[in-house]
Amino acid sequence: MNNQISSIQVLGSGCPTCKKLHELTKEAVRELNITTEVEYISDIQKLLDTGMMSSPVLVVNGKAVLAGGLLSIEKIKELLSTNNEQPEIKEKGGCCSCGGKC
Repeated sequence: MNNQISSIQVLGSGCPTCKKLHELTKEAVRELNITTEVEYISDIQKLLDTGMMSSPVLVVNGKAVLAGGLLSIEKIKELLSTNNEQPEIKEKGGCCSCGGKC
């Protein structure tokens, strides 16, 4: 699994939910012994470039695998473990998961 993941990014506006997804993803990566660094990107243009209208967005190997919400560490580990099976986007709705407070 480790050599299959070349990049992991969390894209967000900097709200607490986005930051929490970044922290949980870093922990999941540690628990799975993945050597790839988890990058946090707050550039709104890069977020828009994913085609997702909700944040945060978790991107694995250049593909968005989660948008618009926060998952448990176990669900994040599942997404990372199945990254080559094109997991379904879990987008919640039309705005940032912080409720527009960011």
